[in-house]
Amino acid sequence: MRLLVLGGTAMLGRAVAAEAVARGHDVTCLARGVSGDAPDGVRWVRGDRDLADGLAAVTGPEDQWDAVVDVSRQPGQVRRAMAALEPLARHLVFVSTGNVYAVHAGLATDESVPLLPPLEGEVMEDMSTYGEAKVACEAAVLEAFGTDRALIARAGLIGGPGDASGRSGWWPWRFAHPAGGPDGPVLVPDDPELPMSIIDVRDLAAWLVRCTEARTAGVFDAVGQPDTLGGLISAAREVAGHDGPVVAASPAWLLEQGVQEWMGEDSLPLWIADPEWRGFGAHTGAAARAAGLTTRPVTETFRDAAAYEEAREATDPRRCGLTDDTERRLLDLLGS
Repeated sequence: MRLLVLGGTAMLGRAVAAEAVARGHDVTCLARGVSGDAPDGVRWVRGDRDLADGLAAVTGPEDQWDAVVDVSRQPGQVRRAMAALEPLARHLVFVSTGNVYAVHAGLATDESVPLLPPLEGEVMEDMSTYGEAKVACEAAVLEAFGTDRALIARAGLIGGPGDASGRSGWWPWRFAHPAGGPDGPVLVPDDPELPMSIIDVRDLAAWLVRCTEARTAGVFDAVGQPDTLGGLISAAREVAGHDGPVVAASPAWLLEQGVQEWMGEDSLPLWIADPEWRGFGAHTGAAARAAGLTTRPVTETFRDAAAYEEAREATDPRRCGLTDDTERRLLDLLGS
């Protein structure tokens, strides 16, 4: 199979390209290279999709593709790609996101949840319109390739090695390095039943490549096995071998202390306090599993994400989680 990956140097695109090469396919990656190099075994074409002719090197008369994988979040990039590639490609796989949904309060939901309105412009200026931008990208894909030649994978939280956001690596890292020293207390949100799941980047990549091979079409929530925040935190603690105390604090108290939700500076990753977003991690992924998606145990994802965190610590500052000083201060306030 001749596969074109639009990207291929960042976390998911790179994993897709590497998986396709491992399965014996002829893989070309078009990317600027800002996020790194493409994996071994691929043909790497440098290109800037913000330019009108950014795809010229892969859309010539001799270029025919069995499948294309696109991970862009910019509507203008996707619209230009669809116009140029529709005559040249048999199948299109677009990686979207669960952020496209307009409602995130429901539990055990699927692909039938209403979507946000599409972004009207060509460029997503910041992450506040991420969902709307991806809706516009989805529409461009379906308009060009139709429902029988396109697969849209609405990914949930992607974790594992290469997770630069730190969301999947922080909890096993923290349990391995408590702020108070070995086997010291670790602060967690007192919200163990919050629905949450993680899909390993390698499992998602493998499924996407299998879908290109089979030309699977449709719209799917590509998410990990349904779980809870408490279940994920317990799995992270198991991976780290932590035997110290676990100190639970109420969501209201954490917010009062300035602790951030989900990710970012001084946050407790994976935790969502906003009731309107409580169901973000509650999509079942049943349709994708029926279409062949398989996932590894989350302990394996955490183990490899933690190894990635350890390896990058010296040169790449951690981008989420509580600092040691902040966590010690909060634990002192709780009397722990």
